[in-house]
Amino acid sequence: MDNAEIIIVLTHVPDETCANKIAEMLIQHQLAACVNIQSPCQSVYAWNNVVEHTTEWPVTIKTIRQKYAEVESCILKHHPYELPDILCLNVDGGLPAYLQWVNAQIPH
Repeated sequence: MDNAEIIIVLTHVPDETCANKIAEMLIQHQLAACVNIQSPCQSVYAWNNVVEHTTEWPVTIKTIRQKYAEVESCILKHHPYELPDILCLNVDGGLPAYLQWVNAQIPH
């Protein structure tokens, strides 16, 4: 199997239920090798000229570049925010065996 470019997609959701829904959809549709749902955190940001303080759940998605558009679409479909944060980060390296595992989990 050819190795694809591995990426990390980050987002934050308002609750654990939403985080689990997105994670399950991504794994069931083989769009991600692994999704980490982290503990709630406090986010501070400006929205409509008001400083907001919100509790959110960080979600880290390990996938491949070829699946980014589908991952983004899945997040948007299940995310309640008007403008969710969705960031794509390149992976420059890592444990070779783990990178191979990520590639093996996602059909190219």
